[in-house]
Amino acid sequence: MSRIRIVVADQAEAIFYDTPSLRARPREVAHLSDPVARLHDRDLVTDRPGRSYESVGSARHAITREDDPRHQEAVKFARRIARRLDDARRRDEFDDLIVVAGPPFLGMVRSALSRPTRERVVHEVRKDLVHSPVASLVRHLPATKAGLRPD
Repeated sequence: MSRIRIVVADQAEAIFYDTPSLRARPREVAHLSDPVARLHDRDLVTDRPGRSYESVGSARHAITREDDPRHQEAVKFARRIARRLDDARRRDEFDDLIVVAGPPFLGMVRSALSRPTRERVVHEVRKDLVHSPVASLVRHLPATKAGLRPD
């Protein structure tokens, strides 16, 4: 029997579940949150973008930022989740890993995982279920162990 860790995450919260099998009800074992993710853009940056004149003519426009502060916070939070999973893997807390997140954030988490932890990912669910009940999560998991395979 393998031990399965399930992480359900979005850009502001991550809930970690353990289950001995896909038939058992997952049990919450940890919770992470990022209060900065709930801030408004104006609270994440200290200054408005500057303004500039066109090189030809008299038109003015805002200078766009190279780094979106909300995206940068999401990347930092994905790294926190990955570190938590890496630590749990090193402590041998799970054999298989299932990652559940909306498509953009799932990519961030996937890229933040270390190779040894990424190798334990057996299934991904491309859905934001962090605010859904556990029963909804269970409906999105594969029905059998044979249904677990890396995407």
